[in-house]
Amino acid sequence: MHQALYRKWRPRTFGDVCGQEHITSVLRHEVMTKTTSHAYLFCGSRGTGKTTCAKILARAVSCENPQNGDPCGECASCKAAQSQSCIDIVEMDAASNNGVDDIRSIRDEVEYLPAELKYKVYIIDEVHMLTPSAFNALLKTLEEPPPHVIFILATTELNKIPATILSRCQRFDFRRISSDVIASRLETIAAAENIQLDHEAAFMIAHLAEGGMRDAISLLELCAGEARPIDEELVEEVAGTGGRDAVIRLCEGVASRDYDAIFAEIDKIYRSSRDLTVFWQDMISFWRDMLVVKTTRGGAEYLDLTERQYNELARVAERFSTETIIYHAKLLDSTLETLRRASSSKRVIAEMTLVRMCDERFSPTNEAVLSRIAALESKIKSGALSVDKPQQAQAQSAMSQSQPTPAQSSQTQSSQSQQSQLSQSQPQSTQSAQPQPSPAEPAAPVKKEYRQLPYWADFVQKCTERDPMLGSFMRETAKGYTVNTDGYVHIRTNNQAAQAIITRMFSTLLETLNEFSDPPLTSDSVKLEYVPERRDDKQRELDELARTLDSSPET
Repeated sequence: MHQALYRKWRPRTFGDVCGQEHITSVLRHEVMTKTTSHAYLFCGSRGTGKTTCAKILARAVSCENPQNGDPCGECASCKAAQSQSCIDIVEMDAASNNGVDDIRSIRDEVEYLPAELKYKVYIIDEVHMLTPSAFNALLKTLEEPPPHVIFILATTELNKIPATILSRCQRFDFRRISSDVIASRLETIAAAENIQLDHEAAFMIAHLAEGGMRDAISLLELCAGEARPIDEELVEEVAGTGGRDAVIRLCEGVASRDYDAIFAEIDKIYRSSRDLTVFWQDMISFWRDMLVVKTTRGGAEYLDLTERQYNELARVAERFSTETIIYHAKLLDSTLETLRRASSSKRVIAEMTLVRMCDERFSPTNEAVLSRIAALESKIKSGALSVDKPQQAQAQSAMSQSQPTPAQSSQTQSSQSQQSQLSQSQPQSTQSAQPQPSPAEPAAPVKKEYRQLPYWADFVQKCTERDPMLGSFMRETAKGYTVNTDGYVHIRTNNQAAQAIITRMFSTLLETLNEFSDPPLTSDSVKLEYVPERRDDKQRELDELARTLDSSPET
């Protein structure tokens, strides 16, 4: 029967345990000096070696010929401990055996001497799952066990362990294993198992494992099932992630407000049936990495990245201010909770969030306002944004241009006197002649007038009830008008992204309009128009933000 790689490559000695030298050195010393404790508590995240070290310690304390604190693996005690039939090493899963009766049975068994080994060792995994009654039943036995009994408790949630249990155990905290150590171990296993593993792919697997060796080896075995060399593309397909390149493309699309690139990338992920929630976690991790780069001097020390990945991250981070990164990170985090609860609308939620990240005007939060102010300040400092002259100065300039100079005044008076002399010298017959009728002037064109739809507020409310996202865009960026020169309904918006989303939801918009319009409208009688903001609107917004900065108290 096939044995999983993580079981096949489980360490047999303390020297084989990766990334936990601060623990294995202490356990080795205790075995060599015969100063082992009666109770241990191993805590840490999954896959970091808690159960592995517990099994090695259980064999080492009973080994007849220990080698530098490690079990020899050759004596009768080691062979008996490695067999599945040894009754002196008891492994108990507290997740499924968490009642007080299970602990009472252990309390009754500890009175008996071990049958084959020197010590009887109880390994209780996921001990935080025990009930309060079970913990109380374990207290007295854990405090004063018989001299031939050792308890090893393992947990991933230390905060759920009662203080009375913690005070009776020797505690060891297992750290997350670094990606470099995991990648090196994966390459060793791949070489021994004849698996072609790329170095970049090994590092990607290690990064996805989040410090857990068992998860990394399991993912390696899953990728090896494809019967082809393992590269980054294969790891992305097997793990179901969008990939770091996809995250970078979306990040650059947000920075440049390239809505086409954003919608195309989300569409690609959606069509590949990848989980948007998993991809969103990668997005949050990338924005966190950008925040580290922007706010620290030695950012590489805090990031689990290769040199190429770090340089790429630093290049992208330069396109955002610190305030914008913080605002985006909070928005991504709040959206992650929504994606976890949503079942069928994940794509719409993701697209709406990315559009809000492109333009802070869609968000009324303080972080969004601060991000806009920071962007305006940076533009003003760099000279990319110029401020027009005040209206009073413009008016004075216009008045000065309209007043004639002295030279222009003398020329005007001279021309007027010449015209008067010519009119007096003309014959009276010419003056008495009948004037010729002037040709008929063409009729003035009818002025186009836009009138707002009288039912616009009710229409927006109805849109919000049918589709919250459509209602939000209609309320924030669009207005509806009728024109006296045609029979169309004009929906005008000042944002290209909003126009794209409204166009996609045109059928819902038309159906809602027909609830208020009489006679009913057709698709040809409704026009969607993009009208960019005028310069004076942008100037008004800039002045308002400047007043806000001036009125804010200094810190």
